[in-house]
Formats: sequence, C-alpha cells, structure tokens
Amino acid sequence: MPIATDATVQSGHNSLQSQVDACWAMLSGRLTDAASVDLDAYFERIGYDGPRTATLDVLQTLHALHPANIPFEAIDVFNDTPISIAPEKVDQKLIHDGRGGYCFEQNSLFGRVLRSLGFAVEGLAGRVLWGYGPDDLPRPRCHMANRVTIDGEAWLADVGLGSCVPTAPLLLDIETPQVTPHDIYRVIKGAHAYRVEMERGGVWNAVHEIDYAPVSDLDYEVMNWYASDHPDSDFCKTLMVARSAPFARFTLRNNRLTIRLVTGEEEHHSLSVGDISQTLKDIFGIEPDPRWQAAFDRLVTRNNG
Repeated sequence: MPIATDATVQSGHNSLQSQVDACWAMLSGRLTDAASVDLDAYFERIGYDGPRTATLDVLQTLHALHPANIPFEAIDVFNDTPISIAPEKVDQKLIHDGRGGYCFEQNSLFGRVLRSLGFAVEGLAGRVLWGYGPDDLPRPRCHMANRVTIDGEAWLADVGLGSCVPTAPLLLDIETPQVTPHDIYRVIKGAHAYRVEMERGGVWNAVHEIDYAPVSDLDYEVMNWYASDHPDSDFCKTLMVARSAPFARFTLRNNRLTIRLVTGEEEHHSLSVGDISQTLKDIFGIEPDPRWQAAFDRLVTRNNG
C-alpha cells in the first residue's frame, strides 16, 4: 500500500474542504433565500387587513390573531411523521394547507412575517415548564420564541406555546404583571434567562424559561429533531392541539377536550374516536386525515382501558 505524499493529502484535504464549504453555502443560502413569506396569503389566513408597518400596535394585533386562527398542533409527530422546519414546508402547511404546527413551525413563520414588515427580530430558545412539577426531571432546551425590539424596548413574541400561549407580546424589561386578552403574565429576569409565569387562581405558574442569547437557525434543526423524532419527546407520546380564540382557549390533550372561557370558567369532555376527528374540524379548523384514524383508535383504547 503506497504512502500518500503530502501533495496527495493536501489535494484530498482541499477537495473535502471544498465539499464542506459548498454544503454550508447551500444550507446558508436556503435559510437566507427562503426567509421571505407571502404576506398576502398569511394575512388572509389570520384575517388581518391592517397596516403593514413595524409598530407595537401591529405586533399586538398579529400576536392575537395568529394563535386564534393557526392552531397549535403536533398531530404529525403523534403519527410518527417527522417535522420539517424548512420555510417552504412550514408555509405550505400552516398557510396554504390550513394546518397548524408546534413552536418551531409557528414561531419561525411569525418571525419571518415580522422581519418582512421591518421589525428587528432575534430567535431565542428555552425550556417549557408548563405542566411540570418541581420534582420532574429537567426539561430539554427545546422551545423556540422570538425577541422583538421596538424603539429600544424588547418584547417576547411567542405564538407557539399551546394552551398557555400569551395572546399579546410581553415586555421583557419589567417584572410587574402584564394583562393579555386571556391571562395575566409576568417576566422574571434571571442571571441567564427570562422566566415567564402565568397567574391562575391567585397562583403564579411557571410557563417557560427563555435564554437571553440569540439562537442560530441551525440550532433549531437539532432541537426540532429531538421534539419530533426522539422517543422521549412528549409530542411523540401525546396528542396535543390548542387554539386561543377571542372568547376562549380550546385544548385537546389525547382525547380530553378542555374549554376555558376568558371569564375563567372551564368545562371538560372525554371524546370518542369520532369526536376527535369532528372536534379537529369544528373547533380547530383542521381537516382530519384518514391516515390518523389508527393512531386515534389506539389512543382512545389506551385511555379507556
């Protein structure tokens, strides 16, 4: 076996480096070139016909309309279908196909919409704490949100948080309670992260922790892989759908539907397989796919067993 000369090694190295550089350039170009969004189609999807300016009023209006009209859902993950967060895939699913999505889809779309309007937007990441107790294992850093700066003030724009999604942006530089159309929130500033809490029945409940440092699109690819593919991901084990309409929050967790009015009253319903499909269509605006039926059958059998 001949020993490679320095020139051969260098030539091979240069060839490999050229391939690596080309791959990075291709990926970087995809993320940059696909960053635009069809604003006309998006605004029709959420029912917005107002000004297209980078103002706080516009941000607040969009932040309320988005979770009211584009449901939070991870139905594909529950049906063993991985999620793509390529912009063209997200736009096709959430805007044109009438579907919803989870945080990486929702907030990546919302961030691109805001940038297209001229807002200064930074992508952030953090850990969801809602629904977990102090004795539960630490949650993975697997949530996407956006920080929007307007006239020197930083706002948390997060439309991808399911049943406890804020329906208004939250100011990040104060710790006093902030009233939104559905609930009251506060933001506690820690050493490295914002801790968002929501008040229910006089008790402040942790929603999530969001790190200060901005995150690259490439980092979201890794987080999204865990959320949609890893067997320990809650989305792989639990059916989750949510929508925050102007008058109520609707939450479907497995076959249990919760309706919480803005006045605070709640009602709960256990759904049959047929009820799940009808509820997806009537309440969440999602046309059921016949391929989901088997997973819904197993879900109801498991929960009623």
